[in-house]
Amino acid sequence: MNNKMDFFGKISEKCKIYEDVEIGEGVTICDNVIVYSNVEIGYGSFIGPNCILGEPTHNFYKEKARYKNTKLKIGKNSIIRSHSVIYAGSTIGDNFQTGHRVTIREHSKIGRNCSVGTLSDIQGHVEIGDYCRFHSNVFIGQLSTIKNFVFIFPCVVLTNDPHPPSDTCTKGPTLEEYCVICTGVTILPDITIGKDSLVGAQSLVSRNVEPETVVLGVPASKFCSIYDIRCKKGRLEKPYPWRNHFSRGMPWNKADVKLQNMSRD
Repeated sequence: MNNKMDFFGKISEKCKIYEDVEIGEGVTICDNVIVYSNVEIGYGSFIGPNCILGEPTHNFYKEKARYKNTKLKIGKNSIIRSHSVIYAGSTIGDNFQTGHRVTIREHSKIGRNCSVGTLSDIQGHVEIGDYCRFHSNVFIGQLSTIKNFVFIFPCVVLTNDPHPPSDTCTKGPTLEEYCVICTGVTILPDITIGKDSLVGAQSLVSRNVEPETVVLGVPASKFCSIYDIRCKKGRLEKPYPWRNHFSRGMPWNKADVKLQNMSRD
């Protein structure tokens, strides 16, 4: 038995690739992957075992032989981990990563340098900016808008239906740049979470959140300004805005003093 992990940059013989698929140089496709038609995979990407790319939309089951996949584009140097399913019709930027068993439905637009954690579910027709980080078990309802540099922690739910079930009034929340959504939060439909704001763990957000504001509770209400928060261990003079001290995976250097003046832009 050969246990040598020499499959990088190779396409497994145990995968199924349909016609009209564009695969860049250095792409790895592991065992039991299905790549449906009209999929583009950027160079240097890694597709883990048992993934499905270009999963047909619901129209496939109605139109059958007449159905044609809309294009799925996955940017360069992406990592799609095992058992993830990405539907046709989405556009995903460079350096994208998933955890395991992630679902991304049709017509999702995801920017560069984003990650989506294990067992997360993006329900399609969403817009997600650059450098966003979603942890495990995050649910993003359809028609949600998430701007750049947003952090969403585990078990967060973004809803989109004000009086379920309906199909005429749906609209997901809007999360502005740099906001942080802590563990276990539920955000109701058509809510705006302001720039640089922080939503405390287990909160239910039923009203718009002003920029640079901390809210918490059920229902969530204003607790304080982000500038009032102090580090319990005394290691950070001002924990927020977080971008003034956190740089891991971000397009700036911690020592970049220009960022110190961005907090009230």
